[in-house]
Amino acid sequence: MTDKPMLILIAGPYRSGTDSDPQAMAANLARLEAAAWPVFAAGHLPVIGEWIALPVLRSAGAGPTDRLADEVLYPTADRLLTHCDAVLRLPGDSTGADQDVATALRRGLPVYHHVDEIPRRTPQETA
Repeated sequence: MTDKPMLILIAGPYRSGTDSDPQAMAANLARLEAAAWPVFAAGHLPVIGEWIALPVLRSAGAGPTDRLADEVLYPTADRLLTHCDAVLRLPGDSTGADQDVATALRRGLPVYHHVDEIPRRTPQETA
């Protein structure tokens, strides 16, 4: 158990394996978002890089399949990781998520592979 809430980056496939199909990317984002509640319920704050990167892309007039995406998606996660306390790496092939894990490990951040591994905050701190 821990007494401090962590900001936890949820990392996993978003574009990988989708062949740029918007519905497949939406399904991947939904899988990432499905982990948000368990992280929150453990007393922490979940964040997904696409929650930040996609509006940035839209404001530039681009989307996740445009050339600009590589200049936004990966750097967003890298910048975000300077503020995060840990990473939750969900299953599935993903170059970006693998980069997130490598960055987290370089920075000495814990990397969890299942929500159950994340330390729960003490009950008096989550109320």
